[in-house]
Amino acid sequence: MSAMIETRGLSYNRGGRSLVRDVSLEIGKGLFTVIAGPNGAGKSTLLRLLSGELSPTDGEVIFNGSPIRAIPSWRLAHARAVMPQASDLSFPFTALEIANLGIEGIGRGLSRSERSSIALEALERADVVHLAHRNYQTLSGGERQRVHFARALAQLKTGRSVEPRQALFLDEPIASLDLKHQLSLLQEARRLAHGGLTVVAVLHDLQLAASICDDLVLINAGEVVACGSASEVLTPSRLRGAFGVRLTLDHWPRFPWSLA
Repeated sequence: MSAMIETRGLSYNRGGRSLVRDVSLEIGKGLFTVIAGPNGAGKSTLLRLLSGELSPTDGEVIFNGSPIRAIPSWRLAHARAVMPQASDLSFPFTALEIANLGIEGIGRGLSRSERSSIALEALERADVVHLAHRNYQTLSGGERQRVHFARALAQLKTGRSVEPRQALFLDEPIASLDLKHQLSLLQEARRLAHGGLTVVAVLHDLQLAASICDDLVLINAGEVVACGSASEVLTPSRLRGAFGVRLTLDHWPRFPWSLA
């Protein structure tokens, strides 16, 4: 599987602290890659560096064969979408208007009706189409999170009219969701990966991460400890070193759940 994202000696310092240190890794195209690690390990910082939201102090990110710093912002908007941990909006937008934010200013050759259909389809995939005309500020935290997932989905589908090789970055995407919507969001992300999209997600739940990912990147104190399959990475010694817990499993189960 060819690499969609590569990093070479990637580091990021802030306030005199090294948040990410000398990270070199490859993320395969069309794979679901999970970044895991303890609190404060540098997971979100690494994700933001990979997506181009942050500029590294040292090293570089190669995105689809080009240094990400050299990719024009308009093209990057077609090639990747980011769902952050939280997005606060003080304007009285509806859920449909939020989804449309992912479409504004990008895409080529799409009519207004096609763009509207893309936004509504994205809301449906995120299971919030029934909230399309609700004020975003009246939604629960989990509903807001699903609306932003829909925004990212709409952005990617619209951007595909210009850039077919794309990536989706998810930072703690299931933190505010109930169990059903945790599983449905992860299943949708995995379905997209099977279709060729590169998905990179920060997840805390190791069992869910192991059950859904193709590759797992374990990070601790800003350094990548290991990268590979969940069974290869989540060994008792690494779990003890990263999380300070003793946990022994014969294997990490794949897909131990399904939606009713």
